Amino acid sequence: MKSFDVVALGELLIDFTEYGVSGQGNTVFEANPGGAPCNVLAMLSKLGHRTAFVGKVGEDFLGRQLKAAIEEADILSDYLLMDPKIPTTLAFVHTGPDGDRDFSFYRNPGADMMLDQTEIPTGLIKDTKIFHFGTLSMTQERNREATKKAIEIAGQNGALLSFDPNLRLPLWESEELAKEQILYGLGHCDVLKISDDELMWLTGREDYDEGISKIREKYQIPLILVSMGKEGSRAYYKDSMIEAMPFLQKETVETTGAGDTFCACILHTLCEKGLNGLSDRELYEMLVFANAAASIITTRKGALRMMPQEEEVYALLKTSGFETIKQKGI
Repeated sequence: MKSFDVVALGELLIDFTEYGVSGQGNTVFEANPGGAPCNVLAMLSKLGHRTAFVGKVGEDFLGRQLKAAIEEADILSDYLLMDPKIPTTLAFVHTGPDGDRDFSFYRNPGADMMLDQTEIPTGLIKDTKIFHFGTLSMTQERNREATKKAIEIAGQNGALLSFDPNLRLPLWESEELAKEQILYGLGHCDVLKISDDELMWLTGREDYDEGISKIREKYQIPLILVSMGKEGSRAYYKDSMIEAMPFLQKETVETTGAGDTFCACILHTLCEKGLNGLSDRELYEMLVFANAAASIITTRKGALRMMPQEEEVYALLKTSGFETIKQKGI
């Protein structure tokens, strides 16, 4: 038995999201705790799982705020390190009329980049069922080596490896390096969550089935999830392709955290059921639950502190006609 359900490694930062205009006509920003790995963990904690985070923030006011935020979300913060010299990473998020986002990062360097392989908590990573990672912790050599060491430890100790590329091209020296590290992730995961845009960028295929087939030609990934925004989501598992429609919200504010919420709900199912022997019905119910949860987060500003309660997700399912998906588990 492992002590932790999910451990994640990567970036923890401040998302400065637009919050109207001041009386002087200036854009007002709200400082929201963010970073994809901790967003995933925050939703998993809401679903009753024991989680822990590995990463680094600055030993500054914002870093201390972030530490308090993940503790508030019931994410173990013992392995969140604080750098005395490098400041906490910042991201400014511009939201378009349709809810899509454009990011400007202040990270040259940022504290999350400074995690060293000597700082990887081997005992913690050996003690988790699932290890989750992305590519923002692989943009520079120092944190790239730390990430790869953690992946190696997790894999050697029987953890399922979960990978979400979470591509942010402005943070990379080149597209070639970004693609190289994403391909590394594909070669070291059991579960891949990838967005439609990332799939097309990586494979050059507009047809999702063709894109997944191209990935599968080289990488034997047991479960691949494609998040397709307003088109819903798909699961590719063995010989099955299962699709679920989205829950479109009239009150959508922004899409920050939607993919992370979706990913967390997938890992929730895997924590409960494992990766082997999933039926088409179980895969469908997994996608429906994840789509519903992701739609709720689009109605709120921010992500980490705003994850929906499990009861909210089931309430949306019920009002949407999914009474057969019971609250005792999906």
